[in-house]
Amino acid sequence: MPFYEYRCPNGHVFELFKRMSDPQPERCETCGAAPVEQVLYPVAIHYKGSGFYSTDYGRGGRKAVKETSDGSGASSDSGSSDKPTEKKTAAADS
Repeated sequence: MPFYEYRCPNGHVFELFKRMSDPQPERCETCGAAPVEQVLYPVAIHYKGSGFYSTDYGRGGRKAVKETSDGSGASSDSGSSDKPTEKKTAAADS
């Protein structure tokens, strides 16, 4: 059974441990004022994974799929990194 929080017109806040099918209280437990209203709080939601943020859409680092001569659509990217690799030559070192 869940806890429910209620607020009276005078500002008192109280909790009740009751079933969903039980009736809502008619009066405040502290001062007896009526009517009372149920207090609702936002639910905490945690988004995990990609696609939930504006920075995830349209990443420029992804490479387009190039078609090969047989039309299979195989990608020419063989590396696991999106950054281009730099090759050093023996002439550049000296």
